[in-house]
Amino acid sequence: MALWRAYQRVLTAHPWKVQVLTAGSLMGLGDVISQQLVERRGLREHQTGRTLTMVCLGCGFVGPVVGGWYRVLDRLIPGTTKVDALKKMLLDQGGFAPCFLGCFLPLVGTLNGLSAQDNWAKLQRDYPDALITNYYVRAATSAACPPASLSPEVPRDWGSSWSRNPSVGITLSFPVWAPHSGKHSPSCST
Repeated sequence: MALWRAYQRVLTAHPWKVQVLTAGSLMGLGDVISQQLVERRGLREHQTGRTLTMVCLGCGFVGPVVGGWYRVLDRLIPGTTKVDALKKMLLDQGGFAPCFLGCFLPLVGTLNGLSAQDNWAKLQRDYPDALITNYYVRAATSAACPPASLSPEVPRDWGSSWSRNPSVGITLSFPVWAPHSGKHSPSCST
């Protein structure tokens, strides 16, 4: 609990930096979990470059974009009531999530070496499943995290981590976004 309080203090003092570093850390950790527990690669077969790519993607894209969005969302709908939380979730999942996934998935495909044509085809094929899975995961994390008892960032970050971060949530739910991959397998290369 002391570690959580320390994290909250640093988050309060440096929200942008902490959000970016947390997103990168979660995505890197998620990739390690994916490679070691889901894919069972072992340490010798661990793809360090893939893990570093996920850390960079978290720090360079997911953290800043999601953090910026939540700042905008808090300005659009100030307040912490249950109705405010519902409004925020509806705007987040109805407006932001579809756009975010539409940008995020092709970015991952590009980082994995897909051509523009292959990336577009993969996006058309996999986007609906990715969005639906996002909604399922978001509903589950929202139900598991009572917003009234925690700061607004906590439930949203947990939901974001599982619904948007490829190494944490998408990894376990969505098809691989890897070049020359014709099969669906759990991977951080969502």
